[in-house]
Amino acid sequence: MSTDRLAGEAASAPEEADPKPAEAAAPAEPSGSGAPEPDGPGEPAAGAGPGPEPAPGEHSGPGATRPPAGADRPDAAARPAAPAAGQDGPHHTEASPRGGSGERAEVPAASGGGGEATGKGKRSAAAEALAAAVRAVESGERSAASFFNDTPAARPVPPTAPAAPVREQARAAAPAPAPVRRPSARPAPGPGGEIPGSDDVRQVLAAGGAPETLAGQVAAVLGERAAEALREDPWQLLAVPGVRPDQADGFARALLGPACEPGDERRALALTGWLLERAALEGHTALESSALREALAKVSVPDPDEALRTAIAEGAVLVFQDALDAPAGGARPPAADDEEAEQPVRVLLGLDRYALAEESLADGLARLAGTFATPGGGAAADGAPAGDPSAPGWESAAAAAPTASAAELIRTVAAHGLVVHSGGEAARAEPAALVAAARAMGLRAYAAAHSEDGRRRLAAALGEAPATGPEAASAAVTVAALLADAAGPGRDEEGALALDLLAVLDAPQLDVETAAMLVESLPDGARLVLSGDPGVLWSAGPGRVFADLVAARRCPQIVSRTPDPGPIGELVSGIGIGELLQVEAPGKEVVIVPVRDAGEAVHRTVQLVADSVPRAIGVPPEQTQVITPGHGGAAGTRALNAALKNRLNPGPGRFGGFDPGDRVAYTPAPGRTVPGTVVSADTEGLRLDCAGAPVVVPRAEVGELVRHGWALTAHQAAGMRWPAAVVVLPGDATAGLTRSWVYTAFGRGERHLSVVHGADGALPRAVAEIPFKDRTTRLRALLQAQVPAESAG
Repeated sequence: MSTDRLAGEAASAPEEADPKPAEAAAPAEPSGSGAPEPDGPGEPAAGAGPGPEPAPGEHSGPGATRPPAGADRPDAAARPAAPAAGQDGPHHTEASPRGGSGERAEVPAASGGGGEATGKGKRSAAAEALAAAVRAVESGERSAASFFNDTPAARPVPPTAPAAPVREQARAAAPAPAPVRRPSARPAPGPGGEIPGSDDVRQVLAAGGAPETLAGQVAAVLGERAAEALREDPWQLLAVPGVRPDQADGFARALLGPACEPGDERRALALTGWLLERAALEGHTALESSALREALAKVSVPDPDEALRTAIAEGAVLVFQDALDAPAGGARPPAADDEEAEQPVRVLLGLDRYALAEESLADGLARLAGTFATPGGGAAADGAPAGDPSAPGWESAAAAAPTASAAELIRTVAAHGLVVHSGGEAARAEPAALVAAARAMGLRAYAAAHSEDGRRRLAAALGEAPATGPEAASAAVTVAALLADAAGPGRDEEGALALDLLAVLDAPQLDVETAAMLVESLPDGARLVLSGDPGVLWSAGPGRVFADLVAARRCPQIVSRTPDPGPIGELVSGIGIGELLQVEAPGKEVVIVPVRDAGEAVHRTVQLVADSVPRAIGVPPEQTQVITPGHGGAAGTRALNAALKNRLNPGPGRFGGFDPGDRVAYTPAPGRTVPGTVVSADTEGLRLDCAGAPVVVPRAEVGELVRHGWALTAHQAAGMRWPAAVVVLPGDATAGLTRSWVYTAFGRGERHLSVVHGADGALPRAVAEIPFKDRTTRLRALLQAQVPAESAG
């Protein structure tokens, strides 16, 4: 590894970039503190101190702009979402526990007749019973095992899939359901482009001292009755992204006067929901009850225990029990007659939205894992359909596979409906070979990647696979385009994707909601391969789907033996096992550029991108990507983008801060970053060129969905690669470094990697000692309860 300064000696003092973030209006509260508007998609407010990329949710999308719980689930209409904090709504009174671990706490039968109508301060009998049950578990008054003694409610058994896909026996009588899609980012505006209800909201905001510019966001989140909802419960302002508890408290004091108290039930409900949504931005789908109590105490809730009981009784949060230290095989021990047969559990609290997603995903994965659970029996049959595990084409395809790992993958997928495949960049050729072989057998096989860049690389691999032609590249799609029916096979008459095999690459980037939508869209009899690099950062959204599936060990797992080549591959492979190696790089494939402070880091980065890498490596600036830990700070994306724009494409920023030729990061949906270039702007909005595809971003959404893109965070860059990468490690952002962050960032360069290194000992310490930032999820426990251990093959 070269440690010389590829950038050369600076001709002048280091340039200190000034990102100059726009000042945001703040709601005036009695104490004088303000509530700034959100400073861009999923990032800290303007003026936030330096720091690493704070959370997986802080991606370059409106990650904090999440709809209310359950709003984007296809079955949300059938199953009411949890009421917004502080609103009257139906209580969640599901009384029977779900089979296996990860179940909802059982509610004893409510005594008495019909439930009393509930309002502020009143609870139904079922709600009181639920609160009592939770208190009993947490206090130790009642054994956790006692909740398992009754016969659990039966989970519907997934239909047994045929050995081969059945295509001609569709249930034509049923109407085709609408495809599963994410909701629109914002509700449809009314006449004049304003969201209905904004006028009334503006008056309430003014009365509470909040900026009237928040009216559109409030109306978008709370609906047409937003003004009435805010008058009844001012703390619902916390549902607007970027609003902090102290700012919501100031708004409530202005509206309620002396009636505003820290122990107000409405405040407790709103803060509970806000904390769980903040946890989701950090990747959690639920929180342990003790962690949520501590968080409530930190935001000055006088009685956190009572606040949680109220939130549970009102249906604002759901309670789950996950079994700990399950015995081999994952089966729950049979119920015992005495209280001594206690099963250790942890009590989790979560929002209905993520509970639905994880349970739906677990159900779908269990369905796929059982597709070929019954052995086909005997040797290969010459007359077997192409999709049958016993079809001779599978073995022929394995024999013709380019590598031993590809052959192993093909043989495993032939006999199983759900398979996990892991490996680095070079291993992507293996699922490509699988898809090509399946298509050659006549199966409807497709491969999906996280990003457009990943799709192009996948298409190239498909085109190079044996026995394929140029048309094979059409089998490569992005996950987003597949779910939106913008690419891929389309849907059958039942609304399922019309395919027999789907290989999903970059699977660690799947958040729990996207994964649930994807699995729900697969027909019975289909095969699913989830492929990815286990060393990279997890998804920007909540969940750790790939890691949970690997840890559950409920399906076959194929580990590629194909190493990534070259000095960069050697360096990244060492990081993956916790070692920061000194690699030989005779062609300057890896260069370390030491710096003293953040100002010098910005200067060296600009010098590398604009001069040194093009001159020494032959990679132009537009093909070099800068990656840094966070958005804020003296060497964050804002500061770096400002300096790089000033050097590479100076201009006044006449189109909302952008000029033609600016590199940008466009975020069409949370967790998805699409690199592009500004072309022009007109009355319709900002016109971008995103990898050859024209995109028009409406003027009102430019500030939310577009930012400069010379520098990205590692979460934004995940799933993409560039000819050259410059990774910036300033000394003020070392607290958030992990092995997975370093692994992801260092692996983004194909031909060259420069590391602007100001982290000193924090870099090797992170690689050796801090594998990842853990997340609290339920998927692993749900899978272990539903899928037999023998499904792992």
